[in-house]
Amino acid sequence: MIRTEALDRLPVRTAVPALERALDDRGVAVLCAPPGTGKTTLVPLVLAGLTGGGPVRRVVVAEPRRIAARAAARRMAWLLGERPGGRIGFTVRGERVVGRETVVEVVTTGVLLQRLQRDQELAGVDVVIIDECHERHLDADTVAAFLLDVREAIRPDLRLVAASATTDAEGWARLLGDAPVIEAQGVSHPVEVVWAPPARPVKPPHGMRVDPALLTHVAATVRRALAEREGDVLCFLPGVGEIARVAGQLAGVDAEVLQVHGRAPAAVQDAVLAGSSEGRRVVLATSVAESSLTVPGVRAVVDSGLAREPRTDHARGLSALTTVRASQAAGRQRAGRAGREAAGAVYRCWEQAEDGRLARFPSPEIKVADLAAFALQAACWGDPDASSLALLDPPPAGAMGAAREVLSAIGAVDATGRVTERGVRMSRLGLHPRLARALLDGAREAGARRAAEVVALLSEEPPREYGDDLAAALRTARRGQDGYAGRWKQEVRRLSSQVDGTGSGSGSGKSPGSGSGGAPSGTGGCGSGPTAGGRSDDAVVGLVAALAFPERVARARGDGAFLMVSGTGAELRDGSRLRSAPWLAVAVADRPSHAASARVRLAAVVDEDTALLAAGHLRVRGEEVRWVDGEVVARSVDRVGAVELAVRPLKQPDAELVRGALVEGLRREGLGLLRWTRDSEQFRLRLAFLHRVVGAPWPDVSDAALLAETGAWLEPELSRARRRSDLGRIDAGQALRRLLPWATGEAVRLDELAPERIEVPSGSRIRVEYGGEQPVLAVKLQELFGLSETPRVAGVPVLVHLLSPAGRPAAVTADLASFWQDGYKAVRAELRGRYPKHPWPEDPATVQATRYTSARLKRS
Repeated sequence: MIRTEALDRLPVRTAVPALERALDDRGVAVLCAPPGTGKTTLVPLVLAGLTGGGPVRRVVVAEPRRIAARAAARRMAWLLGERPGGRIGFTVRGERVVGRETVVEVVTTGVLLQRLQRDQELAGVDVVIIDECHERHLDADTVAAFLLDVREAIRPDLRLVAASATTDAEGWARLLGDAPVIEAQGVSHPVEVVWAPPARPVKPPHGMRVDPALLTHVAATVRRALAEREGDVLCFLPGVGEIARVAGQLAGVDAEVLQVHGRAPAAVQDAVLAGSSEGRRVVLATSVAESSLTVPGVRAVVDSGLAREPRTDHARGLSALTTVRASQAAGRQRAGRAGREAAGAVYRCWEQAEDGRLARFPSPEIKVADLAAFALQAACWGDPDASSLALLDPPPAGAMGAAREVLSAIGAVDATGRVTERGVRMSRLGLHPRLARALLDGAREAGARRAAEVVALLSEEPPREYGDDLAAALRTARRGQDGYAGRWKQEVRRLSSQVDGTGSGSGSGKSPGSGSGGAPSGTGGCGSGPTAGGRSDDAVVGLVAALAFPERVARARGDGAFLMVSGTGAELRDGSRLRSAPWLAVAVADRPSHAASARVRLAAVVDEDTALLAAGHLRVRGEEVRWVDGEVVARSVDRVGAVELAVRPLKQPDAELVRGALVEGLRREGLGLLRWTRDSEQFRLRLAFLHRVVGAPWPDVSDAALLAETGAWLEPELSRARRRSDLGRIDAGQALRRLLPWATGEAVRLDELAPERIEVPSGSRIRVEYGGEQPVLAVKLQELFGLSETPRVAGVPVLVHLLSPAGRPAAVTADLASFWQDGYKAVRAELRGRYPKHPWPEDPATVQATRYTSARLKRS
């Protein structure tokens, strides 16, 4: 029986007619409705014709998270008086609850991506709603781009709605071709903001770490909210680990403590969303509760002010979630949860002065995430560089370049970036391309089931209590009865069936594909005995992890320290049983901003054969001549990435390699490695002055320019050099003369345009200093008597430093005529008293310049 009363109470009902008109006229629309207004539940029912009497249409609703997809389907089914699987169904990874009568299907954006790749027409689907598009998840952005392609090319009748919980919808409207924006007003109650910062400063988050002092303060603030407010308390924390810690600190409170996150059991999720008629509740949640879910009964929100976002370090091959300050938009969403049903309050665990400095919106995932999966989706769609996709933000070029390198290394794309048959198989596994490669190639070596077990562990990181040893975590998951073990076993079944469906056997011993190379059976292992196929569990775990992350294969350096083939250092925690391993396949690691090495959180032991099998495409053998610690070092090296396997000195290195190492030394340590006399330094300054003032053909002699053109001025001396000391014998001044414009004949004008010395009225030839903005002429004042105009070089007046008879500074001028008229009188009065034996005429412009005293002038 349809719950008409509940449907009528949903505020979005008033906006539905305008939405239907927009879809009838344009086929696209942006719906802005605050959380709790019914945009996720009522709108799909109306558009599907299940309420309101319209024509029956098939509607697909795309949600960013599995928990939200399940919850939306259950809520819509409840409103119709049904259970999921009838007219309302849902599909998430590993779970499908639909039937023949299903009209509205709620899916995750990842599931919809897979469906679009298999069936671009979306046959039988009339309307697609992309929910919570304001969160800017990468899958949602990609789905929108693909759907716009479908509408333009083959399905102009397909209706598309972008549903947002915020009013920041202009970008989506432009993306959808100036689509109409339909706004629905929510029923909002006043929410009091209570600023509740910690009494003492706490450390800012870095990596996945959150200061325990902040979590203790959050728990105390929850207790305060329970004491000061009625109803349930909803507390926002960044992740599962922080939720568990705060839950532990709330033991003994007079309320039921529930934990809501993507990994929470379905029964717990249902209990939270159903509300409670008995007693009070404290709901500890990640950002999943910001807008995707409605939690009834909440009158107070406690906001830790933290969130998790993906970050990728392309240089080190590390990608993981990191803890960040939540944006202002997220803060508004979280606060709104307290005013859904009645007046409420939000307790913000930071200073009010900090609020204005927070980012306005969360970072779009396409800007910060690892783009390998996106690049594979784009390649499968036929647009390898994603240049033709309608995206709110284009993917960063560097991240896309790194993604293409990964896809090429695992055989998912060819040299032109086009997807291969192998890449298509990978894209359909519902895994990151790295894990898809590990599953396919690992299945050939160890069988589909065993490879799937390891990949399932890698696709959802095990709880920390499972430890950092991936093989031990596998055994714990096999015998475990907790929520993680249940999800893991379900994922193993899904992956095993998919790989078996592709024809992979149970350990044929064939070499992994895509340039992986061969490997002997039974490699690795550090505890479990052999099983079917000749490999121990430990060996299989290490092999599959290494296939997934070949650049993270690491060799021991001693005392728990390792070096990954990517060049990144890695360290294990004290007490880890992995510290004695000769090689590791690092599955999970993060690098705090202040640390020189990454911190290993999950890894498996491998031997050298397995390490080289997985990372064989990074192996290089050859001569290396480098600048190391201030000298040329020539070696014959066998290396895999940054890890050196064998090294021996080279007695007769290639001359061109030596030259390259010397140039690298010059770049690192500077041109001071050459021999610079005072004259050669001044010569360089003269050339720099002419290049700046006159320009061509006078050469640029900056460090960057000289290092870029070493062949034009340092040859043949550079090619003859073999070591650092040889560089020190090269006369830099003589070498620089090769850059003079001899061909044009301008070289002969060097002394005319930028003379080394200028003759002054006394007859002295004074050196000109060219180091500043203006050339400087430092000369005794008396030697300029009779000179009315300031000397010039290349048309630029010199800056005259007028000196006393003792050579001390007396005045500075760039205009001698003005100085004689205005400044000389004061200087004369001072110098006349100090140097009475020297001539100090009242009118210096009319007397002869001199270097001598008055007495000597009389004698001469």
